Amino acid sequence: MNASDAAASISGKFSESVSGRNEFRGETTLVLRAEVLRDVCAFARDGLGFDYLVDISSVDHFGDEPRFEVVYELYSMKDGAHLRLKIPVSEDACEAATVSDIWPTADWHEREVYDLMGIRFTGHPDLRRILMWEGYPHHPLRKDFPLEGKPTDVPGVAFTATAPLAGGPFVTVPTDGTTQAREPRARTAGEVRNPEPAP
Repeated sequence: MNASDAAASISGKFSESVSGRNEFRGETTLVLRAEVLRDVCAFARDGLGFDYLVDISSVDHFGDEPRFEVVYELYSMKDGAHLRLKIPVSEDACEAATVSDIWPTADWHEREVYDLMGIRFTGHPDLRRILMWEGYPHHPLRKDFPLEGKPTDVPGVAFTATAPLAGGPFVTVPTDGTTQAREPRARTAGEVRNPEPAP
């Protein structure tokens, strides 16, 4: 079964709950109503052979409502098929159902989305931050979070003032080097390394 066939099966079984389908560059995406996510995921695993959850990510459509999307990348090891599922998440509710009992690897993916985007996963067995510290009041991947950061009231744990944007740790600088040289972590003592071009 390929992704297109799988999408057709899901659309047939959950016809009232599939709000969109997109085929682009050989990739198939279904947009679902959030309330059927778990049923669709269980069917995709047990009925269609999507035994591997590759990733869960999120998108911030700041200024639109619903503001967020949660994106699920499924893969069938047997058929070599990749299927993408998306659900809309409103800013007011800001939650989605966990799929960590369907694919255990969702545990960490959901924690990352919660930590950085602020979307809560109901039913998750241990939903806590995975990168930022507990008690941190912001979600750094939201589009309204400034690149230079925000002040924090936790002295001794993190910086208490915003980092300077110019030359900051997440800002690339112009160089005639490769993408690797422009990457912020390539800097040494505030300078950009310009490696010799590969022969």
